[in-house]
Amino acid sequence: MNESIFYSLYDPYVYQTLQSVTGSQLVVETTKGTLRGTLTTVMPDHIVVEIDGTPFFIRTQQIVWVSPS
Repeated sequence: MNESIFYSLYDPYVYQTLQSVTGSQLVVETTKGTLRGTLTTVMPDHIVVEIDGTPFFIRTQQIVWVSPS
């Protein structure tokens, strides 16, 4: 029995909150640093923040906090 099982956990409250501010300017603190830009896409496992026309894909599990900018 060599089946691979993939688990992806997400926080539904964070997901819903981020969906409500899609299109807004925000600050995202991650485990690697801080990003400031426009939230363009929200998915259960990642978000996309656009900074100066460049999309940054951020895993939801790497987000420490989010604040409106």
